[in-house]
Amino acid sequence: MLVRRGESVVVQGITGRQGSYWSQRMAECGTRVVAGVSPGKGGRDVAGVPVYDSVAEATARHHLDATVLFVPPMAARDAALDAISAGVRKVVFLAEHVPAQDVMEVLARARESGAQVLGPNTAGLVVPGETSVGIMPGFARNIFRPGSIGVVSRSGSLGTLVCLNLVTAGFGQSAFVGIGGDPILGTTTLDAVRTLDADDRTDAVVLVGEIGGVMEEEAAAYVATMTKPVVAYIAGRTAPPGKRMGHAGAIVTDGRGSGESKVDALTGAGATVVDVPSQIGEALRAAGAQPAEPDEAVRSSVRDASPSR
Repeated sequence: MLVRRGESVVVQGITGRQGSYWSQRMAECGTRVVAGVSPGKGGRDVAGVPVYDSVAEATARHHLDATVLFVPPMAARDAALDAISAGVRKVVFLAEHVPAQDVMEVLARARESGAQVLGPNTAGLVVPGETSVGIMPGFARNIFRPGSIGVVSRSGSLGTLVCLNLVTAGFGQSAFVGIGGDPILGTTTLDAVRTLDADDRTDAVVLVGEIGGVMEEEAAAYVATMTKPVVAYIAGRTAPPGKRMGHAGAIVTDGRGSGESKVDALTGAGATVVDVPSQIGEALRAAGAQPAEPDEAVRSSVRDASPSR
Protein backbone atom coordinates (compact mmCIF):
# COMPACT_ATOMS: atom_id res chain seq x y z
CA MET A 1 0.00 0.00 0.00
CA LEU A 2 1.26 3.44 -0.99
CA VAL A 3 -0.29 6.89 -0.60
CA ARG A 4 0.62 9.16 -3.49
CA ARG A 5 0.64 12.90 -4.06
CA GLY A 6 -2.87 14.26 -4.32
CA GLU A 7 -4.54 11.52 -2.29
CA SER A 8 -6.45 12.92 0.67
CA VAL A 9 -5.84 11.81 4.25
CA VAL A 10 -7.95 11.99 7.41
CA VAL A 11 -6.20 11.86 10.79
CA GLN A 12 -8.17 10.02 13.48
CA GLY A 13 -7.15 11.31 16.89
CA ILE A 14 -5.94 14.62 15.47
CA THR A 15 -6.66 16.64 18.63
CA GLY A 16 -4.24 14.57 20.73
CA ARG A 17 -0.65 15.67 21.18
CA GLN A 18 0.80 13.09 18.80
CA GLY A 19 -1.99 13.42 16.25
CA SER A 20 -1.64 17.20 16.17
CA TYR A 21 2.16 17.14 15.93
CA TRP A 22 2.41 14.52 13.22
CA SER A 23 -0.43 16.00 11.19
CA GLN A 24 1.67 19.11 10.75
CA ARG A 25 4.84 17.13 9.99
CA MET A 26 2.98 15.05 7.39
CA ALA A 27 1.67 18.21 5.73
CA GLU A 28 5.25 19.51 5.52
CA CYS A 29 6.05 16.43 3.42
CA GLY A 30 3.28 17.22 0.94
CA THR A 31 0.57 14.99 2.39
CA ARG A 32 -2.95 16.32 1.79
CA VAL A 33 -4.35 16.22 5.32
CA VAL A 34 -7.89 17.42 4.65
CA ALA A 35 -9.75 16.39 7.81
CA GLY A 36 -9.36 15.18 11.35
CA VAL A 37 -11.62 13.06 13.55
CA SER A 38 -11.93 13.14 17.34
CA PRO A 39 -15.30 12.00 18.77
CA GLY A 40 -16.90 14.75 20.83
CA LYS A 41 -14.56 17.45 19.47
CA GLY A 42 -16.14 18.13 16.10
CA GLY A 43 -16.27 21.75 15.01
CA ARG A 44 -12.72 22.55 16.07
CA ASP A 45 -9.70 22.79 13.83
CA VAL A 46 -6.05 21.77 14.23
CA ALA A 47 -3.59 23.94 12.29
CA GLY A 48 -6.39 24.83 9.89
CA VAL A 49 -7.60 21.23 9.46
CA PRO A 50 -11.32 20.84 10.31
CA VAL A 51 -12.21 18.28 12.97
CA TYR A 52 -15.29 16.01 12.86
CA ASP A 53 -16.87 13.60 15.32
CA SER A 54 -16.68 10.61 12.96
CA VAL A 55 -15.20 9.59 9.64
CA ALA A 56 -18.72 9.22 8.28
CA GLU A 57 -19.32 12.89 9.06
CA ALA A 58 -16.02 13.86 7.44
CA THR A 59 -16.84 11.96 4.23
CA ALA A 60 -19.99 14.04 3.85
CA ARG A 61 -17.72 17.04 3.23
CA HIS A 62 -14.48 15.54 1.89
CA HIS A 63 -13.34 12.77 -0.40
CA LEU A 64 -11.03 10.62 1.73
CA ASP A 65 -8.53 8.15 0.26
CA ALA A 66 -6.63 7.17 3.40
CA THR A 67 -6.73 7.39 7.17
CA VAL A 68 -4.03 7.24 9.83
CA LEU A 69 -5.00 6.23 13.37
CA PHE A 70 -3.47 8.19 16.27
CA VAL A 71 -5.68 6.46 18.83
CA PRO A 72 -4.97 4.24 21.86
CA PRO A 73 -5.04 0.44 21.44
CA MET A 74 -8.47 -0.12 22.97
CA ALA A 75 -10.01 2.51 20.69
CA ALA A 76 -8.27 1.33 17.52
CA ARG A 77 -10.87 -1.25 16.49
CA ASP A 78 -13.77 1.21 16.53
CA ALA A 79 -11.71 3.90 14.78
CA ALA A 80 -10.63 1.55 12.00
CA LEU A 81 -14.14 0.18 11.50
CA ASP A 82 -15.51 3.74 11.38
CA ALA A 83 -13.13 4.53 8.52
CA ILE A 84 -13.73 1.30 6.61
CA SER A 85 -17.51 1.59 6.97
CA ALA A 86 -17.31 5.16 5.65
CA GLY A 87 -15.57 3.96 2.49
CA VAL A 88 -11.94 4.81 3.22
CA ARG A 89 -9.84 2.26 1.37
CA LYS A 90 -6.37 2.77 2.89
CA VAL A 91 -5.89 2.42 6.66
CA VAL A 92 -2.58 3.09 8.43
CA PHE A 93 -2.91 1.36 11.79
CA LEU A 94 -0.20 2.77 14.10
CA ALA A 95 -1.13 1.42 17.55
CA GLU A 96 0.56 -1.54 19.19
CA HIS A 97 -0.88 -3.74 21.95
CA VAL A 98 -4.20 -3.94 20.10
CA PRO A 99 -6.08 -7.11 21.16
CA ALA A 100 -5.63 -9.84 18.57
CA GLN A 101 -9.38 -10.38 18.18
CA ASP A 102 -9.81 -6.67 17.40
CA VAL A 103 -7.11 -6.83 14.73
CA MET A 104 -8.67 -9.91 13.15
CA GLU A 105 -12.08 -8.23 13.04
CA VAL A 106 -10.63 -5.13 11.37
CA LEU A 107 -8.74 -7.21 8.79
CA ALA A 108 -11.84 -9.31 8.04
CA ARG A 109 -13.96 -6.20 7.53
CA ALA A 110 -11.24 -4.68 5.34
CA ARG A 111 -11.16 -7.76 3.10
CA GLU A 112 -14.94 -7.66 2.74
CA SER A 113 -14.84 -3.96 1.81
CA GLY A 114 -11.81 -4.05 -0.46
CA ALA A 115 -9.76 -1.86 1.89
CA GLN A 116 -6.02 -2.14 2.50
CA VAL A 117 -4.52 -2.06 5.99
CA LEU A 118 -0.93 -1.22 6.92
CA GLY A 119 -0.09 -2.39 10.44
CA PRO A 120 -0.91 -2.52 13.28
CA ASN A 121 2.24 -1.48 15.16
CA THR A 122 3.58 0.26 12.07
CA ALA A 123 5.54 3.50 11.80
CA GLY A 124 3.76 4.21 8.51
CA LEU A 125 4.90 4.89 4.97
CA VAL A 126 6.79 7.56 3.06
CA VAL A 127 6.94 8.45 -0.63
CA PRO A 128 9.78 11.00 -0.57
CA GLY A 129 8.91 14.28 -2.23
CA GLU A 130 5.20 13.41 -2.17
CA THR A 131 3.73 12.08 1.07
CA SER A 132 4.40 10.77 4.55
CA VAL A 133 1.67 9.01 6.51
CA GLY A 134 2.49 7.98 10.07
CA ILE A 135 5.40 8.73 12.37
CA MET A 136 8.40 8.39 10.06
CA PRO A 137 10.60 11.52 9.67
CA GLY A 138 9.73 12.06 6.02
CA PHE A 139 10.65 15.73 6.43
CA ALA A 140 14.34 14.93 7.21
CA ARG A 141 16.35 15.35 4.00
CA ASN A 142 19.31 13.40 5.35
CA ILE A 143 17.01 10.36 5.79
CA PHE A 144 14.49 10.59 2.94
CA ARG A 145 14.99 11.94 -0.56
CA PRO A 146 13.35 11.00 -3.89
CA GLY A 147 15.04 8.12 -5.65
CA SER A 148 14.52 4.62 -7.01
CA ILE A 149 15.12 2.30 -4.05
CA GLY A 150 12.04 0.80 -2.38
CA VAL A 151 12.43 -0.10 1.29
CA VAL A 152 10.34 -2.61 3.28
CA SER A 153 10.88 -2.83 7.03
CA ARG A 154 9.20 -4.46 10.00
CA SER A 155 10.89 -1.94 12.28
CA GLY A 156 10.46 1.82 12.02
CA SER A 157 13.76 2.56 13.78
CA LEU A 158 15.74 0.09 11.67
CA GLY A 159 14.00 1.41 8.58
CA THR A 160 15.06 4.94 9.49
CA LEU A 161 18.66 3.81 9.94
CA VAL A 162 18.65 2.03 6.58
CA CYS A 163 17.16 5.05 4.81
CA LEU A 164 19.82 7.28 6.40
CA ASN A 165 22.50 4.92 5.10
CA LEU A 166 20.94 4.97 1.63
CA VAL A 167 21.02 8.77 1.44
CA THR A 168 24.56 8.86 2.83
CA ALA A 169 25.58 6.40 0.09
CA GLY A 170 24.04 8.62 -2.58
CA PHE A 171 20.74 6.82 -3.11
CA GLY A 172 17.15 7.96 -2.63
CA GLN A 173 13.94 6.07 -2.01
CA SER A 174 10.96 5.52 -4.26
CA ALA A 175 8.97 4.51 -1.18
CA PHE A 176 9.35 3.29 2.38
CA VAL A 177 6.77 0.81 3.70
CA GLY A 178 6.82 -0.03 7.41
CA ILE A 179 4.74 -3.18 7.74
CA GLY A 180 4.84 -3.35 11.56
CA GLY A 181 6.10 -5.81 14.13
CA ASP A 182 2.95 -7.60 15.27
CA PRO A 183 2.26 -11.28 14.45
CA ILE A 184 -1.07 -10.42 12.73
CA LEU A 185 -0.68 -7.77 10.04
CA GLY A 186 -2.72 -6.29 7.25
CA THR A 187 0.29 -5.96 4.94
CA THR A 188 2.96 -8.66 5.00
CA THR A 189 6.55 -8.51 3.78
CA LEU A 190 5.43 -10.38 0.66
CA ASP A 191 2.60 -7.89 0.03
CA ALA A 192 4.98 -4.93 0.33
CA VAL A 193 7.64 -6.50 -1.90
CA ARG A 194 4.99 -7.20 -4.56
CA THR A 195 3.83 -3.57 -4.38
CA LEU A 196 7.36 -2.26 -4.91
CA ASP A 197 8.10 -4.78 -7.66
CA ALA A 198 5.03 -3.49 -9.55
CA ASP A 199 6.02 0.16 -8.96
CA ASP A 200 7.54 1.77 -12.06
CA ARG A 201 9.56 4.20 -9.94
CA THR A 202 11.32 1.40 -8.05
CA ASP A 203 14.48 -0.07 -9.58
CA ALA A 204 15.67 -2.10 -6.57
CA VAL A 205 14.26 -3.26 -3.24
CA VAL A 206 15.83 -3.24 0.21
CA LEU A 207 14.19 -5.69 2.62
CA VAL A 208 14.78 -5.02 6.32
CA GLY A 209 13.75 -8.02 8.41
CA GLU A 210 14.42 -9.48 11.83
CA ILE A 211 14.41 -12.85 13.48
CA GLY A 212 11.03 -14.34 14.32
CA GLY A 213 8.03 -15.11 12.18
CA VAL A 214 8.29 -16.50 8.66
CA MET A 215 7.38 -13.47 6.53
CA GLU A 216 10.85 -13.10 5.05
CA GLU A 217 10.98 -16.81 4.15
CA GLU A 218 7.52 -16.55 2.56
CA ALA A 219 8.64 -13.51 0.56
CA ALA A 220 11.76 -15.31 -0.67
CA ALA A 221 9.80 -17.47 -3.13
CA TYR A 222 8.51 -14.30 -4.80
CA VAL A 223 11.94 -12.63 -4.68
CA ALA A 224 13.23 -15.53 -6.79
CA THR A 225 10.89 -14.46 -9.63
CA MET A 226 11.91 -10.78 -9.59
CA THR A 227 14.12 -9.06 -12.14
CA LYS A 228 14.72 -6.09 -9.84
CA PRO A 229 17.68 -6.61 -7.47
CA VAL A 230 16.91 -7.24 -3.81
CA VAL A 231 19.25 -6.46 -0.92
CA ALA A 232 18.29 -7.69 2.54
CA TYR A 233 19.38 -7.04 6.11
CA ILE A 234 18.15 -9.34 8.90
CA ALA A 235 18.45 -7.92 12.42
CA GLY A 236 19.00 -10.11 15.48
CA ARG A 237 21.00 -12.85 13.77
CA THR A 238 23.47 -13.01 16.67
CA ALA A 239 20.79 -13.29 19.37
CA PRO A 240 21.21 -16.44 21.51
CA PRO A 241 18.67 -19.24 21.03
CA GLY A 242 15.43 -18.60 22.90
CA LYS A 243 16.06 -14.86 23.23
CA ARG A 244 12.81 -12.88 22.96
CA MET A 245 13.10 -9.81 20.74
CA GLY A 246 11.15 -6.57 21.07
CA HIS A 247 8.43 -7.13 18.46
CA ALA A 248 5.51 -9.39 19.24
CA GLY A 249 6.05 -11.15 15.92
CA ALA A 250 9.69 -11.96 16.71
CA ILE A 251 9.15 -15.59 17.72
CA VAL A 252 11.38 -18.40 16.43
CA THR A 253 9.70 -21.81 16.13
CA ASP A 254 11.52 -25.07 15.32
CA GLY A 255 14.24 -23.29 13.33
CA ARG A 256 11.82 -21.38 11.10
CA GLY A 257 12.08 -17.67 11.70
CA SER A 258 15.73 -17.87 12.75
CA GLY A 259 18.31 -15.56 11.24
CA GLU A 260 20.00 -18.49 9.50
CA SER A 261 16.70 -19.68 8.01
CA LYS A 262 15.89 -16.24 6.63
CA VAL A 263 19.38 -15.68 5.21
CA ASP A 264 19.38 -19.10 3.53
CA ALA A 265 15.93 -18.52 1.99
CA LEU A 266 16.74 -15.04 0.68
CA THR A 267 20.21 -15.96 -0.57
CA GLY A 268 18.77 -19.00 -2.31
CA ALA A 269 16.23 -16.69 -3.98
CA GLY A 270 19.01 -14.53 -5.41
CA ALA A 271 18.94 -11.66 -2.92
CA THR A 272 22.11 -10.17 -1.50
CA VAL A 273 22.11 -10.36 2.31
CA VAL A 274 24.39 -7.91 4.13
CA ASP A 275 25.72 -8.13 7.67
CA VAL A 276 25.27 -4.46 8.63
CA PRO A 277 23.15 -1.61 7.18
CA SER A 278 26.21 0.37 6.11
CA GLN A 279 26.92 -2.32 3.48
CA ILE A 280 23.61 -1.79 1.68
CA GLY A 281 24.83 1.00 -0.61
CA GLU A 282 27.80 -1.06 -1.80
CA ALA A 283 25.55 -4.08 -2.36
CA LEU A 284 23.12 -2.02 -4.43
CA ARG A 285 25.94 -0.71 -6.61
CA ALA A 286 27.24 -4.24 -7.12
CA ALA A 287 23.72 -5.29 -8.16
CA GLY A 288 23.59 -2.53 -10.77
CA ALA A 289 21.47 0.08 -8.99
CA GLN A 290 22.40 3.60 -10.02
CA PRO A 291 22.83 6.14 -7.19
CA ALA A 292 22.05 9.82 -7.63
CA GLU A 293 24.57 12.00 -5.86
CA PRO A 294 22.94 14.07 -3.09
CA ASP A 295 22.62 17.79 -3.66
CA GLU A 296 24.49 20.16 -1.37
CA ALA A 297 21.49 20.62 0.94
CA VAL A 298 21.42 16.88 1.53
CA ARG A 299 25.20 16.75 2.00
CA SER A 300 24.96 19.51 4.58
CA SER A 301 22.13 17.82 6.48
CA VAL A 302 24.08 14.55 6.56
CA ARG A 303 27.17 16.35 7.87
CA ASP A 304 25.10 18.19 10.49
CA ALA A 305 23.56 14.91 11.66
CA SER A 306 26.95 13.23 12.07
CA PRO A 307 28.46 13.05 15.57
CA SER A 308 31.32 15.42 16.21
CA ARG A 309 34.76 13.84 16.45
